[in-house]
Amino acid sequence: MIVVGVSSGTSVDAIDTAVADLDLAADGTLTLRPLGHGEHPWPAGLRERLLAALPPAPVGVAEWCALDTLVGQALGDAARSAAEEHAGGRADLVASHGQTLYHWVEAGRARGTLQVGQPAWIAERSGLPVVSDLRAGDVAAGGQGAPLVSVLDALWLGGGEGADGGPGHRRTAALNIGGIANVTVVGRADEPVLAWDTGPGNCLVDAAVQRLAGLPYDRDGALAAAGTVDPDALAVLLDEPYYALPVPRSTGRELFDAGYAAARLAAAHATRGRAPDGPDLVATLTELTAATIARSLARDAGPGAPVGRVVVSGGGAHNPVLLGRLRAHLAAEVPGAELVTADALGLPGDAKEAYLFALLGYLGVHGLPGTAAGGDGARATGARRPVVLGSLTPPAPLPAAAPATAVRRLVVAPPADRRVAARPAPEGPRP
Repeated sequence: MIVVGVSSGTSVDAIDTAVADLDLAADGTLTLRPLGHGEHPWPAGLRERLLAALPPAPVGVAEWCALDTLVGQALGDAARSAAEEHAGGRADLVASHGQTLYHWVEAGRARGTLQVGQPAWIAERSGLPVVSDLRAGDVAAGGQGAPLVSVLDALWLGGGEGADGGPGHRRTAALNIGGIANVTVVGRADEPVLAWDTGPGNCLVDAAVQRLAGLPYDRDGALAAAGTVDPDALAVLLDEPYYALPVPRSTGRELFDAGYAAARLAAAHATRGRAPDGPDLVATLTELTAATIARSLARDAGPGAPVGRVVVSGGGAHNPVLLGRLRAHLAAEVPGAELVTADALGLPGDAKEAYLFALLGYLGVHGLPGTAAGGDGARATGARRPVVLGSLTPPAPLPAAAPATAVRRLVVAPPADRRVAARPAPEGPRP
């Protein structure tokens, strides 16, 4: 089955697409062959409207309705373009994450999650059935609805180094540094999978760089490299109650919004002088991301075998300053952990989440659960039971029959082609 995965993360920087050919063997081995992936710019003005709708902005239902339509149209166009370019127009399914506007968490528990991107518009524009609303089922079953990538990580990287459980046994942590950073810790097949959001990834740095330089992100960590970490400000930012919550836990821009750092630092420095700004602020926020990831791995990875490998993906993997600071913090907090990229292991790191949604769409239409097994009978997301994720548009005919076997592992085959260049943006959102 050829599935087009479509996603946009908390950074809202572009529409990511990935086309995968998925084939399940009788022994439970699911082979994912990457056919190609790319970035599609948002239509003119739509990214700005999405950013303006994110918390804490007071946005009414009229704007939500408009965004649901406009995002659905843009996602459908991107899916059609990806299917034509990478599969010769022969795709079977679109799996769409949509664009998260709000992830409702109270007292450490996810209560609801809202993504826009109307699947009927995606189906209309792409000409393909669409699996969407991939988080709500897990939340309804008591889970965090995030990070959903844990199922891909568990199937792909599970088994660990020294999988016989002997002295050389070490677990793997799959780290995605998007707007929010999340991690999945996997070991042997009989070890529970742990997954959680560590905290801010790129979102606070991006917000600061946008304000200071009018740029969408800190390219190559240039601003961070020009600044100096403010230890007092860093201590204030590290004193965030979220970091002490038990795992699994999830968060988003509802907490770490564009004004988060300024508000916390202004309150803390009210009697101690001026808070850091300019490159010093960017350096401090970059340090915050590196420190919270490493500290969380040391504290929250549980009592099992040590973490011996950290497999990084996402936009943060392109920031050499962030990776350098992450290596330093890992050396102190998780001694012996090697930092490698998802690309080095065969899965394009920039498109990992889009390939994840292709996988979730495949699992969903085959009636297979979309979450990994955690501890104490729960799922890695905290859900009480395994859940088939997503809703199908249109509801019939079903694009696939239930398989005769469960998926036991995932093998990433050599990609069919390389990353494609970004396409020109469409002329503008349609009404």
